Order: sequence, then structure tokens, then C-alpha cells
Amino acid sequence: MRNIPVAEVDDLDRAVLAIGTDYPHDHLLVWHEHRRAQVLYAATGVMQVETDDGNWTIPTARAVLIPPRTRHQVTMAGVSTRSLYIEPAAVPWFPARCQAVDVSDLLRALILAAVDMEPCYPEHSRDAALAALLLHELRNLTPLPLDVPLPSEPRLRGLCEAFLQKPDIHEPPARWCGVLNVSERTLARQFRSGTGLTFSEWRRRACILHSLKHLAAGMPVTRIAALLGYDNPAAYTAAFKELLGRPPTAHKPQLAP
Repeated sequence: MRNIPVAEVDDLDRAVLAIGTDYPHDHLLVWHEHRRAQVLYAATGVMQVETDDGNWTIPTARAVLIPPRTRHQVTMAGVSTRSLYIEPAAVPWFPARCQAVDVSDLLRALILAAVDMEPCYPEHSRDAALAALLLHELRNLTPLPLDVPLPSEPRLRGLCEAFLQKPDIHEPPARWCGVLNVSERTLARQFRSGTGLTFSEWRRRACILHSLKHLAAGMPVTRIAALLGYDNPAAYTAAFKELLGRPPTAHKPQLAP
């Protein structure tokens, strides 16, 4: 199925529904939720998924697991998606919070093939076997650190959200302390309890994930490093590889399958 709303087929008596969707550049899919669990795969481009408790940046050939009834919105930068919508009872192991995941070559092939399945595929058919194999493969996903958790405390969250719009690797915690009228020790405690990360860990992750959309758009590494405030491209590349396991050059634009 391609370019149809999941609401049109949500009531079909099938555990797995697959839909491919092509979005205009910089399209915003406003806040919504699904009854089913969703595996949202980026066939091209970069997606930014927002929920009440975090922000996930999903580059090409990666996916995010979105639990049932999770309110979210998605910003699409040159994105073509392949989504699996799964009955909650079929994935009792599904995470309670969104999770970015790696996608193996086999799982990628299965997801792409699933989009061509009949919506109401016959039981005991090839399509039914494909759906069953998908459910098996989804149990073996590798989590990826592609999320920037957001604290619930309103003032600290506001500073975090503003930083995400214009990240700077040298942003001083002292400035945040001044705005919040707290000590650096208190800020460190609030950050750890609100995000699970230290201020420097959170700042670095926010910068690296912000850079993914620039890489997908073909921006040179040298320019990205300068935009984020890194002293030189080598420092940016080292930080990128430490977080994501691959250099920035591995995240070049790809054509839709």
C-alpha cells in the first residue's frame, strides 16, 4: 500500500499492515497518535520525531519504534517512509517509549517487500509468511542513541528546546545557571534526573543529531563543524563517530528504493 492514511485500513483483521508514503520536502506531520504500534523506517531523508518526553532524529536506513497511543509529530526532510502498523497484541515486547533502532539488510528487504503486500493478505499465503517473518526479525533490533531526552521541568525544558533550534558545542552551562538562577551543581543534578545524561553528554548528542539533516542535504563536513562551533572538522568527526559508530561521510544522501 502506498500513500494512503492508516485510518483507512486500521480495522483490517491483519497483525501487520505496511504503507509507503512520500512526503514533500520539510513536511510537518502534526501531532497525532495511532492505535497500532508503528515501525517508522526512513527509506530516504531524515525524520525528526517529537514526543512529550524526547526528540528522535532518524537518518536514512534507520527506524524508530513508536508505541501504541503515543502522541507524536514528525518533521520530514526529503523523506520517503515505509511504515509497519502492528496490532499491539502481536508485539508484547514493544518498548513503552520511542526507540531508534538499526535495520539489518534482511529487515530492510522485508519492510520494502511488505509495502507491496495486499492489504487483506490471505492466511497461509506468501504475504502472511512475510508478515510472520517480519515479527520475528523485529525482536532482534539493535537500539541506537538517536534521541535527545527532554526534562519535564518547564524552565529547563524551554532552554533545552531553544538549544535544539541552534545547538553550539561550546554552549556554557553557566549561562543556563544564570537564566535559571541555580548553581552549576544544581543544574547538573536537574539534568541528570530529567534526561538521564550529563549536560555535556546531552549537549554533544544534540549537536551530532542536529547535524544529520545537514549531512542528508549534502552540506560539507567542514561547514557543519563550523556551524556547530567545533574547533575543526576533525573534532566534529571524532565526536560523531564516538556517538554513532560511523563517520559523517557514511551518512550521504541516498535515493529511494
